[in-house]
Amino acid sequence: MAFDNLFSPIKIRGLELKNRIVFPAMGTKMATEEGYVTQQLIDYHVARVVGGCGLNFTEVCGVHGPSNPVKFLAIHDDKYIPGLKALADAIHAAGGKAGVQLWQGGMAAASYQQGGIIIPSDIQVPGTDYVIPGASIETIKEVVKSFGEAARRAVEAGYDCVEFHAGHNYSPHAFLSPAFNKRTDEYGGSLENRARYLLECIRAIRENIPEDMPLFMRIVAHDDYLENGLTIEEMIAFCKMAREAGVDVLNVSRGNFSTAALKYEVPPVDLPRGFNVANAERIRKETGMITIAVGRINDPAQADEIIASGKADMVVIGRAQLADPDFCNKAREGRTEDIVKCVGCNQGCYDGFVSPEMPHITCLRNPALGREAEYALSKTDKPKKVLIAGGGVAGLEAALTLKRRGHHPILCEASDSLGGQFRLAGMAPRKEEMKDAAIAMGEAAKRENVDIRLSTPVTPELIDEVKPDEVILAIGSEPIMPNIPGIGLPHVTNSHDILAGRATASGNVVVVGGGLVGLEVAEHLAEGNNSITVVEMLDEVAKDLGYLRKICVMESLYMKGIKTITGAKCVEIKENAVVIEKDNKTEEIPCDAVVIAVGAKSRSTDELVEYCKAHHIPCHIIGDAVRARRALNATAEAAAVARAV
Repeated sequence: MAFDNLFSPIKIRGLELKNRIVFPAMGTKMATEEGYVTQQLIDYHVARVVGGCGLNFTEVCGVHGPSNPVKFLAIHDDKYIPGLKALADAIHAAGGKAGVQLWQGGMAAASYQQGGIIIPSDIQVPGTDYVIPGASIETIKEVVKSFGEAARRAVEAGYDCVEFHAGHNYSPHAFLSPAFNKRTDEYGGSLENRARYLLECIRAIRENIPEDMPLFMRIVAHDDYLENGLTIEEMIAFCKMAREAGVDVLNVSRGNFSTAALKYEVPPVDLPRGFNVANAERIRKETGMITIAVGRINDPAQADEIIASGKADMVVIGRAQLADPDFCNKAREGRTEDIVKCVGCNQGCYDGFVSPEMPHITCLRNPALGREAEYALSKTDKPKKVLIAGGGVAGLEAALTLKRRGHHPILCEASDSLGGQFRLAGMAPRKEEMKDAAIAMGEAAKRENVDIRLSTPVTPELIDEVKPDEVILAIGSEPIMPNIPGIGLPHVTNSHDILAGRATASGNVVVVGGGLVGLEVAEHLAEGNNSITVVEMLDEVAKDLGYLRKICVMESLYMKGIKTITGAKCVEIKENAVVIEKDNKTEEIPCDAVVIAVGAKSRSTDELVEYCKAHHIPCHIIGDAVRARRALNATAEAAAVARAV
């Protein structure tokens, strides 16, 4: 067995776990509007249990009816017990252990409902005269009782443990943190007073669960970006109080949703892997408690080292199990090259959760997320020869899926390497994991004996030669080069050529275009001590980035001194300057080089589509060949088409 430390058992009170891996509470939008468990949610959890995970926690489960938002799991009434029991039973039947995360959302509920916002102190809603009042003593007592009642329901539903969520700005964290808690009664002031609400909740939970049932607690290591916030020393002192009140295990997270520290809750690729482990190590050492490390742990060797070195007793592996539900089994069997790794893009998990357009979370690397039953791969009884044009992530996803279903994909790529735009994106600062993932997809296709033909553009003549049963066009996009006077000058290049290393730019550089690619090129060039100015037509840069990646990119722009000019149109490029129009005035920006990064356009598929139509060959267009978008769209369309063939 590989990674013996990670896959060693652990006993906590009466609970025995087969390994040290926790699948954590993550928002899914898979509950019903009223907060009931769905079959979709059951399938989602069972897939990770079958994949070898040691302990699965539900997503946040609301304990208090008046303050529980819609589409969030609920446990504030006995009517929720049957659904929660069905989930626990399914996890047990698949060989896993189940926990409920007990939650009261505080200000988080404000985004989803009007009433029942439970916070320690009055907060004025920005831009209004409305003040959200701090909780009364009566309300505090009511919520404390609700935690106890919810714990009783978790026991009745057959769960193996419960977790008290005391982090991330939710009401327990808000009461504990002096940044939020300005009370002058027995629930405010000293650390002991600020901890009072949490300790009452913990005791209420403990009184309603068996002696041999473990109580986990999710915390933040310390407050980030908050004036007068919690220190790690205060958190350690509180954890010692919590241990006396009945907490067994500390799940050490980080972040809050009131500031840019939200980036630590669902950390994007910009943050280092394992960025919060040192905090877990210190808290473990100074409290003597069983501790779980959290934060961009997406590799089994990394996780095993954390356990082996005594930095933590267990690890949260969350998004890595979204990307690959079989992560645990593959790691335990030593098949690490087969693990589909999370790349911290946040496109499907966080962006998908906050987007009203997306019905539930998904994953760029795993389009079957949230569709586990529907997307279970079925072998074909009519194998087809399928010609795929394009070896980017869309083409590779299609090829791998077709091959696993028993078809015969032939993947043709015009360039001399696989990975396409996603591999190119991985050349930008902090995104090497994306390049590695694109390369790994190509290696997986080779291991599974997909017929791969590099330096082979698909033409009508090739289609005629191959005679496929169906064709998939995944030929991607190319940079837009707008019709600007001077764009043909020798010191002008485009973002793709810069990232690919086919061109260089130095000195005073103007980047025309402030979307994702433009900013990444700006950062890339700034590493060479160049002076960078980004010109963007819209009213802000980074409009096409997900929120958490945007936080990180904007911070990096500031740290690197990259200047941005918004609401400005590039109207001419001269030999030593760029002319822009802003506020109905023109001005010149002196420069030595210009990089165009105004977006991408689909490569034309017209000729191939017409050929296929004339010869009655079913033809599918996917990814950027349809319209230049995110990689999430490309893999989703590839997965759908390859399952339909």
